[in-house]
Amino acid sequence: MKALLSREPGGPETLELAEIADPVAGPGQVLIANRACSINFPDTLIIRDLYQFKPPRPFSPGSEVSGVVLSVGAGVTHVKPGDRVIALTLSGGLSEMAVASAAKTFLLPENVNFLTGASLLLTYGTSIHALKDRARIKAGDTLLILGAAGGTGISAIELGKAYGARVIAAVSSEEKAEIARKAGADDVVIYPQAPLSKDQSKALADAFKAACGPRGADIVYDAVGGDYSEPALRATAWEGRFLVIGFPAGIARLPLNLTLLKACDVCGVFWGAFTDRDPVRFNAEIAELFELHAQGRISPLISQVLPLERGGDAIALLADRKAVGKIVVRIGD
Repeated sequence: MKALLSREPGGPETLELAEIADPVAGPGQVLIANRACSINFPDTLIIRDLYQFKPPRPFSPGSEVSGVVLSVGAGVTHVKPGDRVIALTLSGGLSEMAVASAAKTFLLPENVNFLTGASLLLTYGTSIHALKDRARIKAGDTLLILGAAGGTGISAIELGKAYGARVIAAVSSEEKAEIARKAGADDVVIYPQAPLSKDQSKALADAFKAACGPRGADIVYDAVGGDYSEPALRATAWEGRFLVIGFPAGIARLPLNLTLLKACDVCGVFWGAFTDRDPVRFNAEIAELFELHAQGRISPLISQVLPLERGGDAIALLADRKAVGKIVVRIGD
């Protein structure tokens, strides 16, 4: 089969399209003929050996796929050859076939195409876990989302609105602001390019506070990090919840005295570990996402679709923070 391989640590330009042996499903596993693979932030890290999971080389990046089941290993009963599925794979997505754990393989609803299916699990799964389990979201909350025009950001906007929150989207340009508005954001803050001076940081905190209102943000969804985290923390409400999602702008250093003064929680969101530690709740949340999609309340924004041979370009777009919504690699018909 064809696969886009990482043979040595490096950027997307180091990936190589090659012919390799077909994988085989072992016990508890599913072999999938990939039709699409969406690109996610961990893909930008794993090829540089900067992710917590380091597969042996050569490997193919890509952790979220849709496709058709080719075969199943011993003990797998909920899917069978010929079924349309979506799955989390950790790696192997940018290839013609991939092996996934049966526990992380789901039947794709009939009304969902492969491109959309490949975009539903990771970003929306992260956001539903973050908002429901970690932030305990409720109707009437004010939700401030950093990086609101990215895949996770748009999923957080849609889910926040579905759960009755007032959503403030923070983005880096007017173009992205319009995308956030179309996704349902109630208000938008455009932040400047980092690094931020002390005055710029204070001005951004003031802008967040003005948009959130006098109480502040009950929930901050920080999918950016870097210089943007502290201004968002300063806009957090009394007993608010600050969700740590990711760090494309760098790992932030937060002044912990602010957490004391606001009696707020800083909550790590490690969705990958959650899926292993609480499979019952994980499955229930995926079922809820399918239902929300069927109701038209969530819908992935796919901004670009690229062929397998351009999978490295897809990862580069995300690494350079040029992506809007989801970027998907089409692998088969």
